[in-house]
Parts: sequence; structure tokens; C-alpha cells
Amino acid sequence: MIYELFCCIIVCMREDEIVTACGAEVLKSSGKTLDYNFSTDTRTIKKGDIYLPLKGASFDGENFIEDAISKGAVGYFTTRNEIVPSAEIVFKVKDTLKTYLELASFYKDKIKPKVVAITGSSGKTTTKEMLYSVLSGKFKMVKTFLNHNNEIGFCQTVFNMAADTEVLIVEMGMRGLGEIELISRYARPDIAIITNAGTSHIGRLGSLENIAKAKCEIAEFLPENGLFIALNQNRIKNIVKFKGEKIYFSINDVEILEKKPSYSKFIYKNKEYELNVEGDYNVENALAVIEAAQSLGVSYQKIREGLFAYKPIEKRWQIMNAGGYRIINDSYNANPDSMKAAVKTFMELYENPVAVLGDMGELGKSEVELHREVGRYLAQQKNVKNVKFLTVGQLAAEIGSELKKADVFVEKFDDNIGVSRYILANLDVSNTIFLKASRALKFEEIIENIKRGKL
Repeated sequence: MIYELFCCIIVCMREDEIVTACGAEVLKSSGKTLDYNFSTDTRTIKKGDIYLPLKGASFDGENFIEDAISKGAVGYFTTRNEIVPSAEIVFKVKDTLKTYLELASFYKDKIKPKVVAITGSSGKTTTKEMLYSVLSGKFKMVKTFLNHNNEIGFCQTVFNMAADTEVLIVEMGMRGLGEIELISRYARPDIAIITNAGTSHIGRLGSLENIAKAKCEIAEFLPENGLFIALNQNRIKNIVKFKGEKIYFSINDVEILEKKPSYSKFIYKNKEYELNVEGDYNVENALAVIEAAQSLGVSYQKIREGLFAYKPIEKRWQIMNAGGYRIINDSYNANPDSMKAAVKTFMELYENPVAVLGDMGELGKSEVELHREVGRYLAQQKNVKNVKFLTVGQLAAEIGSELKKADVFVEKFDDNIGVSRYILANLDVSNTIFLKASRALKFEEIIENIKRGKL
């Protein structure tokens, strides 16, 4: 795995606490009783920081120790024995990433927030943001920034906690077995949420069962009095080992009162809620949030207000105007499950709909068949013939090939320029344009092309 370097930040720890946290050998002691901050990035290091060099497949942060000292760092961690003479304090450790995790875990335990961990093949970031919206009226919180949801992002999130933080919301992503288990080992959540276990990363994990195994690692370190919340899927229920309280939810648990663009109203467990977003999958995300918030003592009224206040983040069902066209940008990421759900919702709620669908990545040997499966699913929807489908990329063309068999309008394109030209030449402002693809396709280019006009 390639580890991104993030700058870390607020945490203050004394020399003795550092040794206790990670078992470091002190090669050089400052002899002072001071609180130190850590930094993993020499570009943003501050005077008085201790530099923690991380390593990856293509970089070694230890090569920049002298640069860190020259920029004001008072000391550093190292896996070697060399001591830079100008450094005031030097710690030797076996593995700097493990050290980073151990320091983060120690600091978390020092602050003692309630920890809510969230994972899922899709919907985890949305659920995190919804939960933050709901809890913000009651608690002082820190949440995972954007999609920084690997072990480095976990440390970054923890080290951004102030001393009075009451709730820590940790999003956990993965690309293989063992990765969520690693974060969970150091996060030790009080509440664990799995939004779903679907086809995302099936190319890496090989089967839906392995995906469910990877997601269920989030519950490995739940305490006996913890809470496990998950979508009601047999593949999750059959794998999770947690023996404590478990809550399963699904769209079948609610009564939908109203569905329209940018709005959903529903009843769950005899209480009414509203969302300023559409889609049954967003209602399901809200159910996980409701259960987590209730377990943390949030009142019904505060939960209701927080859900209603939630707004999608950039590229997640982001409604905008570009060159006079109404565009819904949901191109942050895509997998077969999220594409089916999102396009189905779009077809149900919007007039003159145009769906621009791009390739989905990381689907492995089954990628062609999984794209075709999306096309077959959409072809079965009752209002599919009201939609114009524009596909971008060779794999997305397989979606289109299945739709054409059902006599649905489809045009295929090789790139974003091609589909942008088609939109500008053939559509008008009465159309609503929906964008869905994996991030690698850079569908934001389509928006920029439309804004510029004639290409």
C-alpha cells in the first residue's frame, strides 16, 4: 500500500508519555519536561515539532530528517542509530507507522471520546457527514476529513482532537483484508456501523463474502457493551462475531411518505424524519445515524433537526447550474450497487433526464459482466425509456449495450470531450443531467466543458 503523508498537528505529549505509548528507545533526551507536537510532513513542520517520518513503497521519510531539523524540528523518530547533532531529542523505533498508530491510540485514550467507526462499500462518507450533522448540536466532535479513511487518516483525525472532544467519528476504508482490522485495533470503537457490503473492491477481494469479512473487521475490537449497527444483509449477519447488542436496518423498516427531488420524508419506528436529499439509499444511511445518535442520548427532536440540516458534500449528489444546464454531480465514486441505486433514484424523480455514466474501477476479472449487470438492472426499471443514456469509456459502453437491447436511447463516447460536445449540441436547459462514474474518469471536466460552452 502507498501511504499518503498528512500533516499532523495539535497533539501535545511529553517525552515520558511518548516512551510509554510506543516503547521507543531514547537515543537522545532533551532533559526537559515539555509537551511536544508531531509532524509527518517537512513541508509544513513548525518550530518545536518532533518529526515522525513515514515510509511507503516509493518514499522514505527518514531521508528528510536533516531537512526537518533545519526547518525547526527539535527532534525526530528513527529506525536507525544515527543522531543528527543539532537535534535535541531522538527516539528509535522499529516501525514508524506502527509508532504513529500507537501514539494516536495513546492520545485517544487520554482524551477519552466516544468513538463511532463507520465503514461500508458505499455510503460511509455520507453516513459520517449525516451523523456529524445530527451530533453537532450536542457534542464537541472531530471527524475524519473528507475521505482520509486509511490508517494514516485515522492518526491525522485523532491528532486533531482538542482536549475537550467528546465524540470521535472515524471513517474506515479498505482495499483488502486486514486493513479495517488494523485501524479498529487502535481506534477501539464504542459504536461500529457498516452501511452495506457490496461489490466495491471485488476485483481485489475476489468475492462478496470476502468483502463482508473485511467490513466486519470493524467489530473486532468492540467492547462487550458496545453497539454494532449494520444493513440487514445475510452476508454481514453470517460473518460478524460480535456478541453484544446488534441492530440491523433496511429500507423495509420504513414507511416512505414523500419522495421528490432533493427531499425525502419517512417514518421509522413510529417517528417521522425528513432529509433534504433523495434516494432510498440515503434513507438507509439515515437509519444508521438515527440508531447511533439514540445510543448516544440524542433526543428525537435533535436527530430530526440534524438530519434535515444535512447537505451532501462535493461530488455527492451535488446539484448545480453549469452554463444554464441543471446538473447532478454524483461522480465522487461508483460501484455497481451505488450506480444502480443512484440512477434508479434519478430516473424516478427528474423530468427530461439524461444519465451520463462512466467506467467503474477496481472490479477485477468480472468488470465487463458487472457493467452489463448494471445495464440489465436499469433496463428493467419502468420509466427507463424516458431517459437518455450517455456512456463514457469502454466498460460503461457495456452498460449501454444492455440498455439498447431494451430499446433504450444510448449514445457512447470515448472521453469527456466527446460527451461534452454532444451535450452542448443536442441537449437544452429543460434536461437534467446526472453524472456517475469512478473518480478516475474526472467527470468534473464535463462540468467545466459545459460551463465554457462551445468546444
